[in-house]
Amino acid sequence: MRLRLTIPTFILLVTVILLGCKNATNNQAANEGTLYISVDETFKPVMEEQVKVFLSQNDKANIVVRYKSEAECLEDFAKDSTNMVLIARGLTDKEDDAYRNNLGYPVRFGILAYDAVALLTNVNAKDSIYTLQQLHQILSGADSSVKVVLDGNRATSTVRYLQDSVLKGKPFGKNVQAANGSKAVLDYIAATPNSIGFVGSSWVNNLQDKAQLAYFNKIRLALLPCGVCQEKDAYAKPAQSTIMYGQYPLVRPLYYLLKENNPGVGTTFLNFMSLEKGQLIFRRAYVVPGKMYFGRRTSIL
Repeated sequence: MRLRLTIPTFILLVTVILLGCKNATNNQAANEGTLYISVDETFKPVMEEQVKVFLSQNDKANIVVRYKSEAECLEDFAKDSTNMVLIARGLTDKEDDAYRNNLGYPVRFGILAYDAVALLTNVNAKDSIYTLQQLHQILSGADSSVKVVLDGNRATSTVRYLQDSVLKGKPFGKNVQAANGSKAVLDYIAATPNSIGFVGSSWVNNLQDKAQLAYFNKIRLALLPCGVCQEKDAYAKPAQSTIMYGQYPLVRPLYYLLKENNPGVGTTFLNFMSLEKGQLIFRRAYVVPGKMYFGRRTSIL
């Protein structure tokens, strides 16, 4: 029996085939090519792991990462060559409108995870418990007896966070100095007893990282007041649980900013970080996943 193919049926079959080819091409484009991203240096340990695992599963993709201060990341994002940045804030309404007008489409941004700004002291320091008022006095220079070191002096996310959240917009005192990145902060605190420093918690919370463990006989994580604890005079140090439950006071988000009108490697990498594999990487780096909750199961499977 011969199958007769009518003209409408033929047109339908051709349309289906063409759409399938187009989808296959789009999927291929989303997994191939080079993505240039700039990452806030305070998130370097966990983002190195995200990039490594993603590339191991997408052999036709390439990601060129530059670790910089938050301000420098935003400067890069304004250039055509950088399609994604990962920093500790989203866009303001004014910035969002400006990008929409310049690009002709909206920038996608949102929260991937949460970490903390960890307060560090030398292991031989007399004090490792501070109130927020004491931090205000020290950072403002009203109490200049303690040396303070930050991870840079050109608008890093740590600098911005402390100035906004602790100093409430006031300037830093003359006792506050800048180091060349988070590792330099760790080295300074390890060698200087009468000092405190601030870094992103992913630099000091991963107990499976040998490089981080090597610092723990030289530095300590300081305790700060627990804002939600019922116990009087309760204090907390930065940890995954104290970030999750709001017990540690210096918590901040990790945002992605992506300008990609058509799906490409940036969209594929964002999806990877937003779904189970990427969110588990955040969890294993001892930061708090922002897209998924990995709580203990209470039901029997």
